[in-house]
Amino acid sequence: MNIPTATYRIQFRNGMTFDRAAALVPYLKQLGISHLYASPIFSATAESTHGYDVTDVNQIEPSIGGREGFDRMAAALKAAGLGLILDIVPNHMAASLENPWWRDVIEHGEQSRYARYFDIDWSRRLTLPFLGDTFEAVLAKGEISVKRDPQTGKPALAYFDNFYPLKPETWQDREEAVLALRDAAQIAELHDQQPWRLISWRDAPNDLSYRRFFEVTGLVGVRVEDKEVFDAAHQLILELVHSGAVQGLRVDHVDGLADPRGYLEQLRQAAGPDCYLTVEKILGDNEQLPDEWPVSGTTGYEFMAALANLLVDSDRLSGLRKAYQAVIGKTVDMKAELRAAKLLMANRNFAGEFNRLQQLALKIADTEGVPQPEAELKNALRELLVAFPVYRTYGTPQGLTPADTALLQQVVSEVSASDHAPDTQALDFLTRILRAEVTDSARDDATQFRTRFQQLTGPLMAKSVEDTLFFRQHMALALNEVGAEPLTRHFSLDQFHAEMQARREHQPDALSGTSTHDTKRGEDARARLYTLTEAPQRWAECVSRWREMNKDHVVRLKDGPAPEPAVEWMLYEALAGVWPTTLQPQDADGLAALEARFVVYVEKALREAKLRTDWADNNDAYEEAVLSYARHLLAPANSAFLSDFCPSLQPFMRAGLVNSLTQTVVKLTAPGVPDIYQGSEALDFSLVDPDNRREPDFDALAAMLNAPQHDGSEAHWLRGQVNQQAIVTLLALRQQQPELFRHGDYLALSARGEQQDKVLAFARTHQDQAVIVIVSRRVFNALPENLDQPPAARWADTVIALPATLGNRRYQDQLSGKTLNAGDQLPLTELASHWCAVLVAQ
Repeated sequence: MNIPTATYRIQFRNGMTFDRAAALVPYLKQLGISHLYASPIFSATAESTHGYDVTDVNQIEPSIGGREGFDRMAAALKAAGLGLILDIVPNHMAASLENPWWRDVIEHGEQSRYARYFDIDWSRRLTLPFLGDTFEAVLAKGEISVKRDPQTGKPALAYFDNFYPLKPETWQDREEAVLALRDAAQIAELHDQQPWRLISWRDAPNDLSYRRFFEVTGLVGVRVEDKEVFDAAHQLILELVHSGAVQGLRVDHVDGLADPRGYLEQLRQAAGPDCYLTVEKILGDNEQLPDEWPVSGTTGYEFMAALANLLVDSDRLSGLRKAYQAVIGKTVDMKAELRAAKLLMANRNFAGEFNRLQQLALKIADTEGVPQPEAELKNALRELLVAFPVYRTYGTPQGLTPADTALLQQVVSEVSASDHAPDTQALDFLTRILRAEVTDSARDDATQFRTRFQQLTGPLMAKSVEDTLFFRQHMALALNEVGAEPLTRHFSLDQFHAEMQARREHQPDALSGTSTHDTKRGEDARARLYTLTEAPQRWAECVSRWREMNKDHVVRLKDGPAPEPAVEWMLYEALAGVWPTTLQPQDADGLAALEARFVVYVEKALREAKLRTDWADNNDAYEEAVLSYARHLLAPANSAFLSDFCPSLQPFMRAGLVNSLTQTVVKLTAPGVPDIYQGSEALDFSLVDPDNRREPDFDALAAMLNAPQHDGSEAHWLRGQVNQQAIVTLLALRQQQPELFRHGDYLALSARGEQQDKVLAFARTHQDQAVIVIVSRRVFNALPENLDQPPAARWADTVIALPATLGNRRYQDQLSGKTLNAGDQLPLTELASHWCAVLVAQ
């Protein structure tokens, strides 16, 4: 199999084309990348900025170069010896008139050849939730009319720039009469004759007739579990694989599929044994990918979460929590907060999906001759969904796997013992459905229930945690990340080592990501914000001082102050994370550029929290008050605050730069395939999307790669050149010793001495090859005047104990060039002149 040694993710669209990507190949080659990792390249909606809203899976997007441009890029990659990994989207497509399959379904309804391609409930008319109000209301306003579709010339119901095709039988033989319809009642009658009905976007959560991606009504589920659909949806993808242009595939949102294992087995068979396959999958605490899946692993969110064990100061984390709770004036019960977020999602945002499950369960109960009281069944179903601790199980028509059966039993036991325990009979009945313990007459409905249940637990978890809870709780924003555990936990080096050993055992070829197009903030923003856990009292004093400085800009509204204390804390912490390393208070242009990005983030953060405003119901007065406060923070006239904020941030910033180097070195040497998100080879302080999808300055990155690094100042730290050079050095090492990093054992090494908590050490060994990795941590209180001169005292009287396989050997540090002889232990004073060391056995 073609296993990468390192991947580089590029976001196409927004100006990035195949020809521009081809021009980057020499830079990627010099950096040490083995595979370009491309965002979706297939035709998507006209305004798409990301490509996940695919309209034609068998056409390459013309706006980024089309097939000819793709072929030129593929040729450039091949000539340089680089491979290509494509991000594919089997779970959904755009529910857009630009999608010819979807358009055909609208026009012909259940008789369309594509009617079974999409996950549609054909027991009722197809709902199209794209109106600004109810159909009756927009019709009364004259916003709906009958016009010719400018593309096809056929009669259509027109709503602004959208032309919804009419079923041929409803206008053929009377075309002109239909086009002449002006009376609202007649137009309504024509609408009623269609296999679809237009509804308000606000009604989608309760009244949607098709499976959607999360809450996005513009993305409709695709039934790739059907072989005809699979073949049609993968025709071009497989052609590109078999032609040799593509060496790997990344499967988007695998948990959305009806049968992930079945799909992956079909994909593996179709793509062949040499195609590198990874899946986007969020793993829960101590969860592993099913061993039966024929993939190399995940895209690496669990690796990102594991780094918190290395960089969070657990000894002082409680101090940060106390400081935050003092500001907001209450103790935070994260378990209760998580439950509240999940209940909101189940009761409101996914009400339609929940109701469909409930109706299925009631139908099965009647079929089985054990009618269930509706209220009790509804409550039991809700509690079961809310209590689910992972994204999903992987049951099939035959039932659940033994592992999933055990998980279900654990969840049921916890639900039964909770303060919210539902009716026992109703809970037992739902359990029997999930375990396929039903009669043959109910088996098909039970299979559908199990599939729908499994397709709902993932979106429910994601939207509750990542897109609600993490925007409500602001104590440590670095911990509010995709794939992170929401409940309070302890962070330790032992846990980090355990997770890396499990990674080596279960998915050594998985991607190890630290930034993606979906992360809540860039990897270097997290690295900086981790340092707040090292100096919580200092941070709390800063926040208190800044709140006092800006208190006159807090607006008193009827529903409370805006911003409220929790949001004030969030604003200061988010600003600390995104603040550019070289931005100064007097730089008006720099402040304006940052403000433009920051206010977009703040608006999204407020709406995702769903507390005082929401995407579905904006609180304009509240939003404007908070946004005005945020703008004030970055106003050049607010010089007193800015002149305090910038210098106060410096120790957190500088300690964060060391953390950035640490996580870079670990990513490049720990089990897994290092994945570098565009631009993060230097410094990535981005905020949540769309900020994290901005194109980096590739010309500057390429120039920096060949520029002198040291000039006596910290400039090379501030621009990320230190990280970039470490990447070049260590990716070259991975290419020289690929078997060591792919198959090598992971050995946790113990530090002993006064500063043992300030270092992480591990080794990778394979046959006679060995590398020892030593990195700094918790450096906030050991910062030198110049980051190029780490204080030797930080590792004083501290040694690394070496096992026999590593002891009594000669090593060379790849980062400094220094050589040293090691006995049965390694005194860290010999390495104290650098923050990190990667010692290769000679």
